[in-house]
Amino acid sequence: MVSLGCPKALVDSEQIITRLRAEGYAISPSYQDADLVVVNTCGFIDAAVAESLDAIGEALTENGKVIVTGCLGAREGVVLEAHPRVLAVTGPHALQEVMQAVHRHLPQPHDPYTSLIPDHGIRLTPKHYAYLKISEGCNHHCTFCIIPSLRGTLVSRPVHEVMQEAESLAKAGVKELLVIAQDTAAYGMDMKYRSGFWQGKPLRTHITELTAALGELGVWVRLHYMYPYPHVDRLIPFMAEGKILPYLDVPLQHASPKILKAMKRPAGGENALAHIRQWRATCPDLTIRSTFIVGFPGETEQDFEKLLSFLEEAQLDRVGCFAYSAVDGAAANALSGHVPEELKLERQARLMELQESISAAKLRAKIGRSLTVMVDEVDEDGIIARSMADAPEIDGMVFVDGESQSVSPGDMFEVRVTDADSHDLWGSRVA
Repeated sequence: MVSLGCPKALVDSEQIITRLRAEGYAISPSYQDADLVVVNTCGFIDAAVAESLDAIGEALTENGKVIVTGCLGAREGVVLEAHPRVLAVTGPHALQEVMQAVHRHLPQPHDPYTSLIPDHGIRLTPKHYAYLKISEGCNHHCTFCIIPSLRGTLVSRPVHEVMQEAESLAKAGVKELLVIAQDTAAYGMDMKYRSGFWQGKPLRTHITELTAALGELGVWVRLHYMYPYPHVDRLIPFMAEGKILPYLDVPLQHASPKILKAMKRPAGGENALAHIRQWRATCPDLTIRSTFIVGFPGETEQDFEKLLSFLEEAQLDRVGCFAYSAVDGAAANALSGHVPEELKLERQARLMELQESISAAKLRAKIGRSLTVMVDEVDEDGIIARSMADAPEIDGMVFVDGESQSVSPGDMFEVRVTDADSHDLWGSRVA
């Protein structure tokens, strides 16, 4: 199994592997020992398309029998033009179609060994954290994005199903649940927030009620991809009360009203700033992560300066920045005023230089403080952990001095911060 792309795609891969193992298939760590390769692709931007096509080509070269699924699979012609020898092509979130293709080209073993599959399925993440996908698809039509055409409109999972999976993961030893979707804050909108039942009590299919219920499981709960709807404000008290992590991933994309309108994104920089002030007043320890696009068609130097001014005032903790990339099929391709590539990259570098100074100052302010950390890795150099402010793989790390022989991934303890740079922290374990 080759899994590319975002955590939503990773969950799709986990579901495919779980079904394969339930039917008696074994998963091989190498091409040479495999009878078949499934490549779960990404097709969001040109670089991701190129990476996916390269991965398919490598699998064909090394093995020869390849099934393609995922977001690039929704553009079947692109895949087949580059690699006509693939056995089958399916789109994203296509468990049944992938299984049908596997059955067609590699018949199911006679003995299914279903008892070998744990309740929480097969995971591709470390044992101490897991992604919890609560919905599929998106109802927005952002002009830079083709996700709705790849993954469809919003389809929320039944609330009892989400809670059952979350509880199974917690019982299996998962210490952190990372709640994801294409549009996490929209959870339940397609169902008109109808009530389901969990443990014999009614529970609305709404992100606020789901989050409150997840907060009762006794694990870290981290919210990602939260479109800035007004009801997001109601989640911040849960963070202040310690029910879920004081961490909010809100992809704002820009701060210029003109560019946001061209992107078909909500509100403007001033509106976002008002929310951020309110959130921090309610929960002073809140960590805010966001992503931005620079060089969007029509972006002038004035628009870019508005974005820089927004960052200066917002003082976001974590920021990712992408230079705009034209995506085949995106509405933004037809907009006028495309920004030269060199200028896009220059603006990206300027933004990240500013954000690094902001991040460095915010991390230096933590020197001398004690933080609760969760261990991710233990090696010969010591303990690598994360604080509540750090999501795995995208945020910083906490490097911990001291004895590591009795420490394992998933362990949690207090660390006193002794040093910092613009991304990571260093510290010593508090006795």
